Amino acid sequence: MEMFIYGLGAGLIIACIVAFALSLKIGRINDEKNKEVQKYKNMLADRMELEADGLRKVKEENEELKKQNENLRVSLLALRDKPGRKEMQRLQILQKAADRLTINSPGFGPVWQAALKESEDEFQKVYSGFIPFIKRHIPKPTDAEVVDVQERVDS
Repeated sequence: MEMFIYGLGAGLIIACIVAFALSLKIGRINDEKNKEVQKYKNMLADRMELEADGLRKVKEENEELKKQNENLRVSLLALRDKPGRKEMQRLQILQKAADRLTINSPGFGPVWQAALKESEDEFQKVYSGFIPFIKRHIPKPTDAEVVDVQERVDS
């Protein structure tokens, strides 16, 4: 029986050593798993932070583009109502009236074409350097009156 007890004791000691070695191995595996899980958590947190920053930047850019769009819309409306716009409309109205007079009045056409040619020549001289520098920047006064279209329609 003594042999049995020695055998049993030796078997228990070996079993304890094996159990202790397995528990150490399992502990190392659990530590590795915990480290890997922590690594994935950190990666996920970093990715979520980057995506949140990217989304925030996209929203800020979107808001900036909306502001620019509104500013451009307002600028476009302001440019449409600029003083030069009314003068261009007036010029187009006068051109149509001159064209109608040229067609409908037999004596008006040649006189109008001569006056137009003289005005074009004078304009070309101003911008080609024949007329002094001062005359280029100070227009000659004319006897013509600028008549507002709305006043003509009302009367």
